[in-house]
Amino acid sequence: MPKAIHLSKEQIQAAMNKTKSVRAAARYLNVSYQHLKKWMKLYKDENGNTLFEAHKNQSGKGIPKFLPNRRKEPNVKNIVETGMGWESFTPDKIKTRIITEGYLVEECHMCGMTERRITDYKIPLLMNFKDGNKYNYLLSNLELLCYNCYFLYVADPLTPDQVRHIEDNTTVKSLPHTFDLDEAALENMKALGLLD
Repeated sequence: MPKAIHLSKEQIQAAMNKTKSVRAAARYLNVSYQHLKKWMKLYKDENGNTLFEAHKNQSGKGIPKFLPNRRKEPNVKNIVETGMGWESFTPDKIKTRIITEGYLVEECHMCGMTERRITDYKIPLLMNFKDGNKYNYLLSNLELLCYNCYFLYVADPLTPDQVRHIEDNTTVKSLPHTFDLDEAALENMKALGLLD
């Protein structure tokens, strides 16, 4: 069994001066948190508080939070001007940013279709790479096409399995809608036979 490490008040205070929490001080001294806590409670500072109470930092003030950067956004200007820097992002995220920042208008390049789906307000557009190279994100190589124009001029956006699934004769459960529509949209859907 290893011998317990004795910690002096001076060692603990030196660690406190270099760190911002008890846990960080334990790492600095290369001891466990519980071991340091035991020794810190034995010594008091000039105000009469234990060193443990004096160095507690439960709110984490001054300590950087090393969280994954999930919200990192692509540098669209760099991507569309140089064609570089897209590797870390999904094509959907790049497409959204290109539209949001106004590099491409959110409409079909061929037919001008801008009709939005009423349930989620999305326009069904696919990003087309004019030269066929899906790694060439230069602005001159990009265009947005609706599904119909993509099918007519580029390729079939659906695989045969996806088509077979769509055209399958099985009954699909109808789920109640959970979206709010204004009166005009409700009348439109009733006229189309989509609502009872």
